[in-house]
Amino acid sequence: MGDQAEGTVSNILQQETLKWVFVGGKGGVGKTTCSSILSILLATVRSSVLIISTDPAHNLSDAFQQRFTKTPTLVNGFPNLYAMEVDPTVEHEEMGGSDGMDSLFSELAGAIPGIDEAMSFAEMLKLVQTMDYSVIVFDTAPTGHTLRLLQFPTVLEKGLSKMMSLKSKFGGLFNQMTRMFGMGEEFGDDAILGRLEGMKDVIEQVNKQFKDPDMTTFVCVCIPEFLSLYETERLVQELTKFEIDTHNIIINQVIFDDEDVESKLLKARMKMQRKYLDQFYMLYDDFNITKLPLLPEEVTGVDALKAFSRHFTTPYQPLSSRGDQVERVQRKVSTLQRLLKEAEEELERVKRGSQ
Repeated sequence: MGDQAEGTVSNILQQETLKWVFVGGKGGVGKTTCSSILSILLATVRSSVLIISTDPAHNLSDAFQQRFTKTPTLVNGFPNLYAMEVDPTVEHEEMGGSDGMDSLFSELAGAIPGIDEAMSFAEMLKLVQTMDYSVIVFDTAPTGHTLRLLQFPTVLEKGLSKMMSLKSKFGGLFNQMTRMFGMGEEFGDDAILGRLEGMKDVIEQVNKQFKDPDMTTFVCVCIPEFLSLYETERLVQELTKFEIDTHNIIINQVIFDDEDVESKLLKARMKMQRKYLDQFYMLYDDFNITKLPLLPEEVTGVDALKAFSRHFTTPYQPLSSRGDQVERVQRKVSTLQRLLKEAEEELERVKRGSQ
């Protein structure tokens, strides 16, 4: 792995035209940590940043150790970073209000498979666009959900066309029914058509922006294992099919060849990881590949996220590749001292147990 060029996410930070940044990958690879850190870094170069979690698990609150809701909230410690958590699988009644028009609209939507989810996503995008953030980062759900999210504009366009054709077929009958039951103009042809047209315009605009590499990019997060490599390849192929730009891969949980790695298990994992890292570099030689080290603790809280963010802009240097011999030996001594202390404590426990 020594001859592999080390990449960073600096290209994303330098691309001033970016409006939408999607972060996705297989479940459990560290997407939320990566999207949170990306949003923190973007907040240093942009006027305002919004990070949105579309994962029903909503780990964003855990990452920042702050409660977020479906309303954008300023992240503690930042003047220009906001976060919100939304569930794209919104129930019909949440999509619209209790008033007749919204209720009817969501019922109509429910008649077409998948469109209710797509429309709640559209409503969220419509809301986000009016807020005028400089850049919006999406912390997406695991791969399958993400791919469905990216299909929403297409699903919506088809669904809305179908609804409009139904309206043209049964519009007259519908108008007679609304008059018969004494319902107001809000249920008329024009009201429904206007609502559909408004939704279609937003979707077409967003669809156009998603397919513009100057405005949208997708960051794939993975770990150096077979299933994650397979999932990343599937994701990249689907993104290419949807014409969505992707040129950054973050490989998380990498075990680097530090001299204090004594464990046989870690050495075996390192050997396995090296094989898959070589495959990543071979498959994605034109991508910016950022490798992040496996840590002994979780990265949660603003301070921990900020500290870990340096590995996103400067490639991680394992201890074995650094020149300071004294530092290497000191680290090895402290590791051995820790192991000795743990062994002594275990011996004491065994002695007490046998008495």
